[in-house]
Amino acid sequence: MTILILLFLSACFLAYSNGANDNFKGVATLFGSGTTNYKKAINWATITTFSGSVAAIFLANELVKNFSGKGLVPNELITMPIFAISIASGAALTVFIATKIGMPISTTHSLVGSLFGAGVMAVGSQFNFEKLGGTFLMPLIVSPLMAAIASFIAYLIFRFFRKQLGVTKKTNLNIHKKQVATINSLHMDAPTLKTKTVIETTVNNKTEVYEGGILGLSSQKVLDALHYLSAGIVSFARGLNDTPKIVGLLLIINIIDIKLSMIIVAIIMAGGGLLNAKKVGVTMSRKITPMNSGQGFTANLITGLLVTTASIHGLPVSTTHVSVGSIFGIGTVTKKADYKMIGKIMLSWLLTLPTAAIISALIFKLLGIFS
Repeated sequence: MTILILLFLSACFLAYSNGANDNFKGVATLFGSGTTNYKKAINWATITTFSGSVAAIFLANELVKNFSGKGLVPNELITMPIFAISIASGAALTVFIATKIGMPISTTHSLVGSLFGAGVMAVGSQFNFEKLGGTFLMPLIVSPLMAAIASFIAYLIFRFFRKQLGVTKKTNLNIHKKQVATINSLHMDAPTLKTKTVIETTVNNKTEVYEGGILGLSSQKVLDALHYLSAGIVSFARGLNDTPKIVGLLLIINIIDIKLSMIIVAIIMAGGGLLNAKKVGVTMSRKITPMNSGQGFTANLITGLLVTTASIHGLPVSTTHVSVGSIFGIGTVTKKADYKMIGKIMLSWLLTLPTAAIISALIFKLLGIFS
């Protein structure tokens, strides 16, 4: 019973780390474009991600099977709690460390690395390397490239139709008042203070808005509504795609119903996002490329479509990889992408799989010694 409790706690830790690193990614464009503030963005992400997690009960059974390790290792290994504990702990620690330093990595990638590390440590050459490459690694590698290309093309198309409709862009400076204290006496032995109001603005305090109408409605209001909807779709898709991956590790605990497991995982994921998502959120929102609401909407639309399609077909793509790819595609069109930051993110992606593999292999070895 102790080992089963440890497995459950490991899955909960993974769910929390996943929420902390991933929950804000769906709404990063809302915050980055200035459409809304951080608090409203994370609240919207929490609601829509939780909805996707609930929908996973009915739509994502194939992913649950994939991330139980079925087909990668012999069936008798899957029924060993220490195997699932090693996978959950290795992935959770990898994601948690990345969250603390503000790097948006893939929980999916971490799970694949952990499956590989614990699996090879347990069965060696009996591990199904062919399935690892075809079912897991290929979607992870191809999906960000597809997202970047798709968002690049989609934004060009949307920009063309925007111009045809006569909708134009205008840059606004967000000016605010600031109270400044000044010395109001020349007598240094008894100086007096006085405050005055100054107008302040900064280079990073600009927002782009759209002027013109669509079917008699304000183009900016229509776009903001679509932007919120697209952010919700991405967060929904993430909940749909990630929840079953974590629940797959709990399949061997027959005393816990899969539906109940998904609800528990969904709640803990929501808590992780609410409590610990800001560092990764700022990286995604502000450090890849500046964007306006139209560009954010386009990136979200592509991300949501790709991740939802992958989830329904049982393909374990990474919402992180797809979302970063989509945002980068927009930055490529606008020529404002921060290639140095993209390089740092890609390096963290390269390190994710081996880090998770090493941690999970060591945990499996230690649990085997002491169990």
